[in-house]
Amino acid sequence: MNTLAINGGTPVFGGKQMMDLIPPWPPRYPETEEKLLEVYRSGKWAGVGPYEQKLMTEFAEFQSAGHSVWMVNGTVTLECALLALGVGPGDEVIVPGVSWIATAEAPIYVGATPVIVDIDPATCCIDPKRIEEAITPRTRAIIPVHLFSSVADMDAITAIAQKHGIAVVEDCAHAHGAAQHGKGVGSIGEVGSFSFQLSKLMTAGEGGCCTTNSDELCDKIFRASHIGNSRLYPKEPLAEGFICHQYRFTEFQAAVIYDQMLHEKELRAKRKEGMARLNGLLKDTPAIIQQQSSYADDERAYYFPTFLLQYEKLKPGVTRADIYAALRAEGVLFHEGWGAPLYEFPAWNVPKKDYIKHDTPVCGDIMYNRVLITHNAVLLTENAIIDKVAEALDKVMRYYTA
Repeated sequence: MNTLAINGGTPVFGGKQMMDLIPPWPPRYPETEEKLLEVYRSGKWAGVGPYEQKLMTEFAEFQSAGHSVWMVNGTVTLECALLALGVGPGDEVIVPGVSWIATAEAPIYVGATPVIVDIDPATCCIDPKRIEEAITPRTRAIIPVHLFSSVADMDAITAIAQKHGIAVVEDCAHAHGAAQHGKGVGSIGEVGSFSFQLSKLMTAGEGGCCTTNSDELCDKIFRASHIGNSRLYPKEPLAEGFICHQYRFTEFQAAVIYDQMLHEKELRAKRKEGMARLNGLLKDTPAIIQQQSSYADDERAYYFPTFLLQYEKLKPGVTRADIYAALRAEGVLFHEGWGAPLYEFPAWNVPKKDYIKHDTPVCGDIMYNRVLITHNAVLLTENAIIDKVAEALDKVMRYYTA
């Protein structure tokens, strides 16, 4: 009964695949179809239409911020945040070594130098101690990433930033609805950046927004992404030398994301409930621990919930590839994330002279050896699916534990 499927035993999912049993992603809502038809018939397809205006107010409130500015994706949002903060050539921006490459490329887009530092092994988010070590007179900003299903230590990060007079741009691409000490992420630093790419917890296929509590930064971010136009101060001329882009959003995207925002709380509650069940079932499973968040009171978004392998407890020679293969044979698909730290990812083709990298042993350890990531959709389903995922993971880990 406990023989692994890969060794000829019976698969936990009975020959089926977990991904065939869970609801498709992204979710579809009938009311969204009506909104899209309404937008199509209106002819108001762009130019800050009614749904984008709703998002500008309501998504900001949703994340405890004063403003939100919407754009084509969650990469240009980071770029425009840095532009609005005055970051440019000669400046340095500290980023974690585990994130999508956009986090580190945004500084390059504005002419600055990304400074890559290590992560905290418990949270997988940027390690505040490594931030302090990397600060120089050229440091102008820090971009902490609320990674996978964790929230970075914003208390420590903002204290360091205030001490040195540098800005904080939160990368919230994985953290829609997340909060720390009751305050929404994206409202804790000077600017927050959200992605609405297809896999994200809220999505229109693509899209992005910046959140901020500053009227001045809101105006600059809007101008930077909307060819110099201003929403807050339309009569004021554009500052000379402030080079702007055309990164505008569409009303079709706004309509889709607006409805997802209205449903997000219920979906987050399901993910939270599902994660609690999964963790309860796995509490005695050997050789794995769940990725932690920085504080017990953090509201976590649970995007790709992550488990860390404890290699010291496994049989000699067992690799992550062995565990992944065994899980796939049981019918469970675990995601490997990007497979490498950002500075070793194939799309990171930045010349070494254009960035600074500090020692990052934890980044390599986490990305190459320790991370098991389930797709977020598994936590939006019935308990029977979650129970089988836990059963498969427990079965495999017990087999490979020394």
